[in-house]
Amino acid sequence: MADFNADVFQNEYLPSGTDVVDAIVTVTAGASVTAASSPGPTTDHLVEVIVIDTSGSMDEDRGAKMQAAKAATIAAVEALADGVEFAIIAGTEKARLAYPRAGLTTANRSTRREASQVVSKLRADGGTAIETWLHMAAQLFQQRPHTIRHCLLLTDGKNQHGNPQNLARVISQCDGLFQADCRGLGTDWDVDELRQISSALLGTVDIIPRPDEMVDEFRRIIASSMTKQVADVALRLWSPKGAELQFVKQVSPSIEALTHRAVVVDDLTSDYPLGAWAPGESRDYHVRVRVPVGSLGDERLAARVMLAVDGQAEPVALIRAVWTDDSNLSTRINREVAHYTGQQELAEVIHSGLAARAAGDFDSATIKLGRAVQLAHETGNADSVRLLQKVVDVDDPATGTVRLKRAVETADEMALDVRSTRTVRVRKES
Repeated sequence: MADFNADVFQNEYLPSGTDVVDAIVTVTAGASVTAASSPGPTTDHLVEVIVIDTSGSMDEDRGAKMQAAKAATIAAVEALADGVEFAIIAGTEKARLAYPRAGLTTANRSTRREASQVVSKLRADGGTAIETWLHMAAQLFQQRPHTIRHCLLLTDGKNQHGNPQNLARVISQCDGLFQADCRGLGTDWDVDELRQISSALLGTVDIIPRPDEMVDEFRRIIASSMTKQVADVALRLWSPKGAELQFVKQVSPSIEALTHRAVVVDDLTSDYPLGAWAPGESRDYHVRVRVPVGSLGDERLAARVMLAVDGQAEPVALIRAVWTDDSNLSTRINREVAHYTGQQELAEVIHSGLAARAAGDFDSATIKLGRAVQLAHETGNADSVRLLQKVVDVDDPATGTVRLKRAVETADEMALDVRSTRTVRVRKES
């Protein structure tokens, strides 16, 4: 199996009558991890599809958005490593394969030059139906099973010429086929819509407020994609008869629910797909298990943590439960569990606070966003602190005393919303 390891952080000691066990599982790919079929790092197992919005709205602002999108796409193509297969889709109310004329092509000096020439001639016109873009991307990726498949998707608008049911159906068809990093340009797109796509497809979502920021963002996304070396990794969890896995969540680098993604292996075991990994990459997961209550002094295995790579699994760590009447042991809160519990609450109160503000419930918005400020300071999430300060005036971060700002830029509010699920890792103890 590829070089992966996992560490479990928990307080295994439970007071009498308690049946819930929480643990943080840190999964790390070794520096030498590579695709199973390759002796060393390669790029011939990578497939990249770039989808750019070419609807009529991209021609607004005297064409600045379209010009920037073309420049960013050309920069992304130039960042593709030799050997990577790729394609470019132009999206309106339908999807059009802009390059190559059919299927996929392999990145080299000649194809990168040809693709750049084609992209430079793209024009903005038509509507927006994002499900058609995803459907065409899926058709391309289906041609290359057993590869690492990544999509970069850009839009400046909503799925106004599609419909929610069709979008949900296509997203479901794409689930497990490829990963997608979605970016919204400007402020006329829908955060929840793009988050729906990126969350289902194990990717990221973010705002690009201004066209001149697009080139650097595209380069960064492609550079990250080029580092992936292992495609099919899953967190495999076994729990004994009578135990119940209540939830599995990714909690770093961002919060993503994984419970609903469970793939049943047998009556006691399920796999939770984790997507593609790069050498040295590390992520954290929160696992909660309900176990049958034991007697004082009993020790039970709550879950066995395994990692499955290309279907081959190896045990890597254990989650335990030990019942004790020693309150010094049972009341001790594990710092990793406490940290990520706070990070999850932070994301929840930001989302609900912004929703209350949008609904005109300013008292609730003030309370919730004040709690967000307090949690952001407690957990050391400096990025959230900075974003919150654009929405509220902070009087006392320790108590969460804030005042809503009268005027807030739409882009700042959207940035706070879309980045609310990003987390920071536990500070190392000195």
